[in-house]
Amino acid sequence: MKRRNFVRIAGGGIVMTATVSTLGLAGCSSVMPPEAIEAWRGPAADVALGPDLRRWLLSYAILAPHSHNLQSWIADLSRPDEIVLRCDLQRLLPQTDPLSRQIMMSHGTLLELLDLAARERGLRADITLFPEGTFGPDKLDTRPVARIQLRPDATVHKDPLFAQILRRHTNRNAYDLQRAVPSAAWQAMAAAVQPHALRFGQVGVEESTALVTHRRIALEAWRIELTTSRTIMESFDVLRVGSAEVVAHRDGLSLLDPMAVALARLGLLDRSKAPAPDAYATTSQVKDFAQKLDSTPGFLWIVTEGNDRVTQVNAGRAYARVQLAATAHDVAMHPLSQALQEYPEQDKPYAEIHALTSAARPGQTVQMWARVGYAPPVEPAPRRPMQDFIRS
Repeated sequence: MKRRNFVRIAGGGIVMTATVSTLGLAGCSSVMPPEAIEAWRGPAADVALGPDLRRWLLSYAILAPHSHNLQSWIADLSRPDEIVLRCDLQRLLPQTDPLSRQIMMSHGTLLELLDLAARERGLRADITLFPEGTFGPDKLDTRPVARIQLRPDATVHKDPLFAQILRRHTNRNAYDLQRAVPSAAWQAMAAAVQPHALRFGQVGVEESTALVTHRRIALEAWRIELTTSRTIMESFDVLRVGSAEVVAHRDGLSLLDPMAVALARLGLLDRSKAPAPDAYATTSQVKDFAQKLDSTPGFLWIVTEGNDRVTQVNAGRAYARVQLAATAHDVAMHPLSQALQEYPEQDKPYAEIHALTSAARPGQTVQMWARVGYAPPVEPAPRRPMQDFIRS
């Protein structure tokens, strides 16, 4: 491959030219390393056949979606037939999620998958949220998020959404604008939020004006996050470039593009400082995201009355169910978190998306907003080994 590539280095803002061969692209791969996604094959033999069903349940639960793929879950198994879920306070997002709302939702997604797995094995999962008291509105601590007591129960019914857990992946690619999300899929997603008390909303290709507004707000919120130094640096801190970093961490944001990997090997991919707002590293991402938004035939949202910690966790449970229901219809989904984040630079997009989704009254909160459509399948996100989450 002899063509020249013009590459702007992310942090330094310099432009260089190089042939692919001189960058050492031989051996670079854009394929997710199998070691990083082995959890998506299902429980290992020793877990599937082992005496402790809790590990089997957790092998599915840790496949839940999590903000920035941080996987901030700790499962205490010190008492028989019980799981105590805590938050790893070293895995938070203080810049983009300063009130830890998204972190609490991400604990809700795990709890929902855990409950689905328990039902699959004829167990009732009695989930008590915040058994030692609820966190305050702006800070988490070491108290448990939930206590889950497991009991055999012949009256428990299996949930068909369980079958979608290994298939559920977040898809950030371009969608097929010519293929509308069918009403059956929308209805399944709306029904899936039950029994949680919240409001599900959606917009599709038949409402072109609303689609344009959704796209505009999402693009502006993305531009703000990219051009606010402290927020883009939070993403850089968990950016894993190349197979070696992905396998070593198995979390965060994976970048396997061969050109980026080659630049990182040469020490030319600077992750120590934010690129300038007018740098190619910034403007190219804005342009790329605009193209993806323009390809999007639908958006959905989840709104709650109130925004306390219990509500946040239950909103995460509802979102997990919505995405599994979409997966059952082969519908792709990509959460749009930026406009929902509670830091000052996002105040305008935050207000706009709340107004657009009829959630502008005091106390109403848009907990989730996502693009929805059809797209070719993608590989799953990395997952840390299950043992990393367990304390006993």
